[in-house]
Amino acid sequence: MGETSAHWGTYLVEVSDDGRDVVAARPKADDPDAAPAIGNVADSHGHRSRVARPSVRRHWLDGGPGPDTRRGDPADPYVEVDWETALDVLARELDRVRSGFGNRAIFGGSYGWGSAGRLHHAQSQLHRFLNSIGGYTRSVNDYSRGASTVLLPHLVGAREALDLRYKPASWADVAEHTDLLVTFGGARRSNTWVVPGGHARHVGSDLVRAAGRGTRVVALSAQRDDAFPDLGAEWVGVMPGTDTAVMLALVHVLVVDGLADDEFLATHTVGADEVRRYVLGESDGVPKTPEWASEISRTPAATIRDLAHRMAAGRTLVNVVYSLQRGENGEQPVFAGLTLAAFLGQIGLPGGGFAHGLGSMGDYGVGVAGAPLPTFPQGRNPVPDFIPCARISDLLLRPGEEIPYNGGTLRLPETKLAYWAGGNPFHHHQNLRRLRRALSTLDTFVVHETHWTPTARHADIVLPVASTLERDDVAAGAGDSRLRASPRAVPPRGEAREELWIYSRLADKLGADFAEGLDSRQWLERIYEEWRAAPASPPAPPFAEFWRDGGVDLPQNPYRDTVFADFRAGRPLGTPSGRIELYSATLAGFGLPDVAGHAVWREPTQWWRSPSTAEFALHLLCNQPTHRLHSQLDMGAASRSTKVAGREPVRLNPADAAVRGLVDGDVALVRSAQGSLLAGVVVTDVLLPGVAQMHTGAWFDPSAPEVADCVNGNVNVLTRDVGTSTLTQATSGAHVLVAITRYDGPVPPVRAYEPPLFTP
Repeated sequence: MGETSAHWGTYLVEVSDDGRDVVAARPKADDPDAAPAIGNVADSHGHRSRVARPSVRRHWLDGGPGPDTRRGDPADPYVEVDWETALDVLARELDRVRSGFGNRAIFGGSYGWGSAGRLHHAQSQLHRFLNSIGGYTRSVNDYSRGASTVLLPHLVGAREALDLRYKPASWADVAEHTDLLVTFGGARRSNTWVVPGGHARHVGSDLVRAAGRGTRVVALSAQRDDAFPDLGAEWVGVMPGTDTAVMLALVHVLVVDGLADDEFLATHTVGADEVRRYVLGESDGVPKTPEWASEISRTPAATIRDLAHRMAAGRTLVNVVYSLQRGENGEQPVFAGLTLAAFLGQIGLPGGGFAHGLGSMGDYGVGVAGAPLPTFPQGRNPVPDFIPCARISDLLLRPGEEIPYNGGTLRLPETKLAYWAGGNPFHHHQNLRRLRRALSTLDTFVVHETHWTPTARHADIVLPVASTLERDDVAAGAGDSRLRASPRAVPPRGEAREELWIYSRLADKLGADFAEGLDSRQWLERIYEEWRAAPASPPAPPFAEFWRDGGVDLPQNPYRDTVFADFRAGRPLGTPSGRIELYSATLAGFGLPDVAGHAVWREPTQWWRSPSTAEFALHLLCNQPTHRLHSQLDMGAASRSTKVAGREPVRLNPADAAVRGLVDGDVALVRSAQGSLLAGVVVTDVLLPGVAQMHTGAWFDPSAPEVADCVNGNVNVLTRDVGTSTLTQATSGAHVLVAITRYDGPVPPVRAYEPPLFTP
């Protein structure tokens, strides 16, 4: 058994007697809550969907670069070529684009969760390569919290916005100081299994359990099972997309019943008077009473009023999970949650105030900021153009147009070539019909992959890369207890190569210097030794000793200066006022049609009172899966164990299932205004009536378009590709209105995990 690391943790792999194949994978014995995703490793490593050789799409190879609507067609064949041919073809195309159109015509994708390693980090390696040949158009922000990333610096300053992620109130703080944790959205156990970069051990689960033993928890969600079972959370049902209304009603109760902390508001915030006028209805004629919120959210008014009094009676932490801002007007629940916490007056107190993302990832709330970690340098990008990452289809479909962003405008450059490594936009992005149309406009689409993912199946040039198990690396995540050696377990499959080798060869052909004459082992030693020599790094042995011992322990000193503690003690924030801006004159000055200076309720198009419910009567929640990371290794045993009728399940409330004649195990046709899919049915009482739920990450399968856009249950054929607002342009893919009916026709097989057709 050898040790290796992934974003879902450190685990052990067993290899065959000849040392070439992975035959088993299991958790480490000292991991208290290992991730089920480990169960996907063994059978996926040598799966038939592995990319065995460099491959070029036949029509691109024969006809040359140019837009092509055949990209992604299951019948569109590929040609396997040798490495020299593949690299020559790609180098010529990169040179054609940068010479004829400029480097801004190259989009450097690589948004995703590729390797957990510090050297073989797909995004860093791709960006370093593109920088070495003149730069590229880049993306900013992320799909997880794209709205918050733009909004929060306006409200609390850039430093505190970052501290909300890396130095929040910890689970230990909650256990010691918090009387009541009120979380809008759940704190799911499965989220504790995932950490960017991985952790040596999953400590988050035990911390959550400890908090649950002494802290009362109220979870406001459309799903009763959205909170970690050991929290013992009280469930308050809230219809999706309506949390902001409930938060504003809670503020209304605090104001009307004299429970607001007026002293804190006067000394530490600006804009409280504007908020009071709004919630009292003085500015728009609509008092934001619990009765008003109940009509919107279906949450009983008495429950809202009682909760406000309970929150004011002791130390309360208001938590808004990431998923709430992945919807229309996604800024508003974050803005309103911060406002609610400010009116309680406990921001900056131990175990009180505001958290954004507690329970959303395994490193959030462990209470250890951790040491800096080794990184692979990306170099400097001389191209200034960028897009918010969720606007990739806009970039390709609307060249030359302008889009609003963060109070200004961005001009979308004309893109000829997209280069993607380490990610799968068919998991992250919305409205796959539109994405496929956008990809068809490219001259050339290049993808590095281990497997024939949906993204690879849309590429013109596909280069096989070594997996995490097939290369040496070092791994650690934020707040980790150990920087770990992650040695190669088996040789690369087929003709796969390390990406550092690929980029070095390409750079040579283009007259650039990517690797500075170093191979991957030399780079691994270099980034480790540079890290070891940095002033902020902990004591660490030389590389040879580190590698021999399998790693080095990292300091686990809990931070005491949680976010806002210094602010409460007198240090100004990095906002124009130096205070928490419950009313931002900057935001108001942007004059945007959908974002005001303070938190407001804005009626979305995707909600239970929409006119669209005449056709699409159910509100579908699209959240992260439990037995895989995003779409990784969807063909693996653990992921397959969650399937129903051989495809991704859709969960329904019993009343909604009954009226549609659906029972457990049925195959259902799920439709939205954007597309359709097949899913297996699960009937459960954990959902509010009118709400359905599916996990993201099923591999896109368009092999039977006469039946559905995807017969494997990829929810992004259903979701809308519209920005949360003109301020942030983030994803709104967590919600969509759908119609669900039983599918009684011949059920097509799932072909998502088959390799493409090949021709000589």
